Amino acid sequence: MGKKLKISTIKRSNQKRNKLTKQGKFKARRHKQKKQVQKVIPPPAESVEEESDHDDNILDMIEEDDIEFLKDAVSNKSYNLLKQIHLNKTTDDKRNSKYNGKENQETLEDKYENSISKVIQTEGTKKVRMLLPTKTENGIVKKRLIEEDDNLSGENESDKEQNIQNDNIEIESNLSTENKDENKKPVSIIELLACRREVLRSKRLKIGLLSSSLLEAPESKCENFKSLLEFMDEADPEVYISVQKLATVSLAEIFKDLLPSYHILQLQQEGVKLKKETLALQNYETTLLRYYKRYLQKLEKMSGILRKKKGDTRQVEKQEIELGKVAITCMCNLLITHPYFNYSLNLANFLLPFLDNKHEFVRQEVLKCFSQVFKEDKRAELSLTIVRKLNQYIKLKAHSVHSEVVSVLLFLRIKDVNLDKEKEEETKQKKLMSHKQRILALNKKERKKNKKLQQVEQELLETKAEENKQSKQKLLTEITSIVFTIYFRILKQTPNSKILSICLEGLAKFAHCINLDFYQDLVTVINKLMEDGNLRLRDQLYCIQCVFTILSGQGSALNLDPYKFYVHLYKNLLNIHCGKTQSETDIFMKILIQVLIHRRKRITQNCLIAFIKRIAIVALQSQHNIALGILSIIKQSMQLGKAADILLDTDCSTGDGFYQPELTEPECCNAHCTALWELTALQRHYHSVVQKMAKNIAWGVPPNGEGCLPIEIAKFTPEELCIEFDPTSVVFKPAVPVPKKVNVKNTVISTHYFINNKFKEYINTMNNTELFTDGYIDFYKAYNSCYLSR
Repeated sequence: MGKKLKISTIKRSNQKRNKLTKQGKFKARRHKQKKQVQKVIPPPAESVEEESDHDDNILDMIEEDDIEFLKDAVSNKSYNLLKQIHLNKTTDDKRNSKYNGKENQETLEDKYENSISKVIQTEGTKKVRMLLPTKTENGIVKKRLIEEDDNLSGENESDKEQNIQNDNIEIESNLSTENKDENKKPVSIIELLACRREVLRSKRLKIGLLSSSLLEAPESKCENFKSLLEFMDEADPEVYISVQKLATVSLAEIFKDLLPSYHILQLQQEGVKLKKETLALQNYETTLLRYYKRYLQKLEKMSGILRKKKGDTRQVEKQEIELGKVAITCMCNLLITHPYFNYSLNLANFLLPFLDNKHEFVRQEVLKCFSQVFKEDKRAELSLTIVRKLNQYIKLKAHSVHSEVVSVLLFLRIKDVNLDKEKEEETKQKKLMSHKQRILALNKKERKKNKKLQQVEQELLETKAEENKQSKQKLLTEITSIVFTIYFRILKQTPNSKILSICLEGLAKFAHCINLDFYQDLVTVINKLMEDGNLRLRDQLYCIQCVFTILSGQGSALNLDPYKFYVHLYKNLLNIHCGKTQSETDIFMKILIQVLIHRRKRITQNCLIAFIKRIAIVALQSQHNIALGILSIIKQSMQLGKAADILLDTDCSTGDGFYQPELTEPECCNAHCTALWELTALQRHYHSVVQKMAKNIAWGVPPNGEGCLPIEIAKFTPEELCIEFDPTSVVFKPAVPVPKKVNVKNTVISTHYFINNKFKEYINTMNNTELFTDGYIDFYKAYNSCYLSR
């Protein structure tokens, strides 16, 4: 049996339908004819009739000449107004919309041909070429180009073409100016400011939203950095300064919060499978570091306007200078908060030349930054790199720099560094090693054991989370050596420069760290500077302080005679008062404590008495806090020795001669022939604590009883008294009591009895009112009259 062929359902249905049609059983379906609905046109309204009636009245009003002109225009189709009038379209017009479109096109062509024909009639035989029209707000402006015949000469053609082009340009410019004048409307300043404020508010809102969302989820919102960095390139001339400032400051705060305290290493580990968390963290760190680098590059570009090169005569606007200052402050804040993050060394190298910038704000900002870094730097690595760069910069500029470049070094933490201690330890270790090698003849096994023990100790030091003190000490010693090379080079090469004062201040502060080999040379150089007499009072005091700090430390073993510096100090004491030299009192107090208290055993008796007498005179011309410090030094020197007690005795005087305060040498002024008469004036001082202190010294510094000091005042040191009773805060301590009311009674005038009648006559002549008749007193005339009367 063969297989049956498959037939589709459509073919079967066709076969059945054919059979049924042949048999006459199949009835074909016919479509129902739709009934045509005739649209009934409504009759015209009454208003039309009224309008027609009204039009008849209008025709009566028009003159006969006008009616004839309109009839001619309608018959000739020459009146343009009629072409623009369109009658109401009927249903038949709608069916023939295609034909209407063709007619409209023909009318446009007719218009074009008519316009050309009119131009030809006006211009004569000249060729006219129509140009493309331009569309403006007021409509379409047509353009045409008039060309001459080919028979004309080339020169005339070129001249006329230029004239035509110029005419066209003038026409276009006139049209543009007319359009602008029509579009222009007077805008007030308030409207402009309101518009600017609205734009700025929207930008500020965007920056705030981007920043807050970024801080909430930094891992998922890292793309916000891109849009915030784009705000730093704002080009709108009305708000670009404000927007750039806002974007710069907000990004600085974001990076201060998001940057980690560790250094990010960019290592590409190929073939190593990582967890999802570590991979996500690694991707986040790379994106953060990439955007941070771009941000720093933009900051460098913004602040580069503050670094003008030689020969650059471009005028910079104040707004751009302010942007540069904002960039500098942002970089300084980032360096302070993250001193050991990536690109911190680049930041320090970039900011260092700004210490010598011409703008004072920039110098002070960078000075604050570096001083904060020096104070908080526990590893001392960044401090060492900054000091090295400073040394190179000062040498490159040949010491012609601003004072901030050298004053930064005063904030270094090198007070506890001793350069001689390192050499001593090295010599000791060498001696001990040689001694051990002599005593112990170790075997090979024992040497191997020692090496392994040393390796284990090093590994233990590395595993500890503490800093290695030895490596830190080495860095600090290197910093101090560089600092002193800078100071010594300034002293030798530029002794008259403006940075000499800061150099001397630094030497006075860090003199105890100087190596013993340099002491002798340094003292001779300072003495030469003092004898030249070109230094200011403050610089001279710094020189004296430097020498006495050297001699109070390791320099005490040196054979140096400091008498010259005693003379310099004694000579400059009277130049300090509560006027312009009030700022030098802090150095003055430190030197007096070093000379009269710490070095009291190395000073002669005559010199000590002369210094006490002179500083008592200085107390009369100083503020009350300095007067208290001076009286405290006098009190301590009397407590520690009995040499100064001679100044309290007003009757007897040892030795011959009299006190000569004008002499500059303390040994030869005969200060033991006088007394502390200044204490009587200080007991009537306006400050109550000064009165008590002067009374205590005048009574011989008793520890208890009459004239003793209260415990609250006696416990203070001279420096603490100066700080405690400092009047700069405009607060009087202790508070001044309100004065009591005093009832003045009528007292009887006592009569005077004169033993000598001549003296009575002399007094009467002095009370004579005739002397005051002319408004002034002639004492010479009065004296002569009295003398002649005798």
